[in-house]
Amino acid sequence: MSEWKGLIPHLVVKGAAKAIEFYTTALGAVELARMPPDDGRLMHATLKIGDATLFLCDDSPEYCGGMSRAPAGPSPVTLHLCVPNCDAAIAQAAGAGATVTMPAADMFWGDRYGQIVDPFGHAWSFSHSLTAEQKAAAEKQWAESNPFGEKACA
Repeated sequence: MSEWKGLIPHLVVKGAAKAIEFYTTALGAVELARMPPDDGRLMHATLKIGDATLFLCDDSPEYCGGMSRAPAGPSPVTLHLCVPNCDAAIAQAAGAGATVTMPAADMFWGDRYGQIVDPFGHAWSFSHSLTAEQKAAAEKQWAESNPFGEKACA
């Protein structure tokens, strides 16, 4: 039986060794394992980010019917990290080369939340919980902005 438990994202990228460097710098990842084949690409890598495990490999279209599995643009899947400080996490990722797609903001559901896309096309979001006062202010601002206009549901 595997030592790994639960849901583990398994990212496919073009340039897995560089991705490991990025995730180490941007997200504080720790590399646990690396399996390189003879051609220099990575067949498999295991990283730890906080309490979470992440699997990673290089794109190998020749083993997938000639189809690339690495994102050609932003992935439709977002990987989420709960962090002590959302703003600091986004700044760290941006400093390592990520593109900020949604700057951190206080959200009506009670988190400070923002998003980035990494240099390999994978979307990430970050959040930390707001205080009760911050949440109340965010809820009030959201309600006053009527973000859905006349089509809002009650």
